[in-house]
Amino acid sequence: MQAEPSAQAPVLPQGCTNFKLRQLMRRVAHHYDAEMAKCGLKTTQYSLLSHVLKLGPIRPGDLAAAMTMDASTLTRNLRPLVDAGWVALKAGTDARSRLVHITDAGRDKRAEAQRHWKAAQLALNETLGVERVSALHALVDDSLDLLAALPAQEAVHGE
Repeated sequence: MQAEPSAQAPVLPQGCTNFKLRQLMRRVAHHYDAEMAKCGLKTTQYSLLSHVLKLGPIRPGDLAAAMTMDASTLTRNLRPLVDAGWVALKAGTDARSRLVHITDAGRDKRAEAQRHWKAAQLALNETLGVERVSALHALVDDSLDLLAALPAQEAVHGE
């Protein structure tokens, strides 16, 4: 009688997951940054314009929360968009509140930038393959859901 093959222990990942993710992020970010530079925007600015278009008019604190960034980072990132006339901070419902609005010039800039974002996305799909990009999206989404279950301190400080 032949022995049953034993279940092999799973192969543990080699190397630092954080380092590998940062390597991938740097390469992907460089790819998108190069394409977005053609329209004079950074990818963070495109994302911000897109969120204001979709969610606005919106309070800065709510926008920061929607984009998972702190208020000071949002303020710093909004400044160049306000200076360029693409977004405006206007009075809110009371004297103490403010709302972020996209301007007509901001809508136009976002539409221009969207064409460059799409070119970057299509090129990435071509390079990596649509199936791999879809699998990557699913893996990232699943991982984010699992990490969201960690207590806040562990998610920030745990290793």
